[in-house]
Amino acid sequence: MSGATYSSSGVNLELYAEGMARLPAHMRRTQCPRVMSAAGGFAALFQMDLPGLFRRGWEDPVLVSCTDGVGTKLKIAVQTGIHHTVGIDLVAMSVNDCLCTGAEPLFFLDYVALSHDDPDLLEQIVRGIADACVESDCALVGGETAILPDMYTRGEYDLAGFVVGMVERKRLVDGKQIQSGDVAIGLASTGFHSNGYSLVRKAVFEIGKLASTDTVAELGGMTVGEALLTPTRLYAKPLRSILRHYRVKQPVHGIAHITGGGLEENLGRIVPETVQVVLERGTWRVPAVFPWVQRLGQVADAEMARVFNMGVGMVLVVSQHFADSVISQLADSQIDAWKIGTVRGATPADPRVVFG
Repeated sequence: MSGATYSSSGVNLELYAEGMARLPAHMRRTQCPRVMSAAGGFAALFQMDLPGLFRRGWEDPVLVSCTDGVGTKLKIAVQTGIHHTVGIDLVAMSVNDCLCTGAEPLFFLDYVALSHDDPDLLEQIVRGIADACVESDCALVGGETAILPDMYTRGEYDLAGFVVGMVERKRLVDGKQIQSGDVAIGLASTGFHSNGYSLVRKAVFEIGKLASTDTVAELGGMTVGEALLTPTRLYAKPLRSILRHYRVKQPVHGIAHITGGGLEENLGRIVPETVQVVLERGTWRVPAVFPWVQRLGQVADAEMARVFNMGVGMVLVVSQHFADSVISQLADSQIDAWKIGTVRGATPADPRVVFG
């Protein structure tokens, strides 16, 4: 009787090596001169070049780190066999969080856990990650690929992402500057982004009894799979442009990434106790995918607002004198944006965010 081997336990080292060999080309197209070569090493190297930063006017740079995943949206990727868009989601979920501090993302790492060795699947995922890193001016410097046959049903996988960014301390955006009279600007989402997919899947596949290949007339003839795999919008370039535009006085007082918990919960995280944001319903466009899922699953309005972004992927709270300028700059970056609320005085006992 032959002895046990790694292959017999579900890990094929030859296929693993093939998958690994496909990734460096995707990584290289994301990288900048500050990424230092560490071929064959156990860690990635990124040069801070502090003397250079100080020469360019930086005084007190602060590092910012974020991590996130994609959640059960991955199950739809597995259903459809489309895997590059969830790579984009992975980057967007962490990078968009990083932006909320006013930071610019520097580098990204990924963790990919597969049920079995599959070079084609791995390359699709990492291609999406690399595409999003290029779009965000963020270097993909490394990661980890784990083959876990006893952890996942064959064909399933999980993803985690990690980003490190940097912001000048005096230009840190943390919401503390939000004041009465400020304006809340909502930035358009591309749909559900990467939150609430347990509810989405229940509404569409279990209650609605649709298949991922079914076409949906009210969504412009897209298939269910295409509609639900629309990737999370990347806001890095337009926000970096806005934050850099105002060099003397920063009119952006707060930034919130609208993820699970919706507008009230996520915006409320950055609002000081001395003020309250009053949002106005009907001031932004709700993409058709939201009422479609709501109808299929017979989901209450309050539940929709509590779980989903409802068409607003980010909120900027800005000085009222600069609101029109910010919206104009977002339009130049092909981002729809709307004035969705205003800030007024409040007491610590008042809710941070309400609907008017």
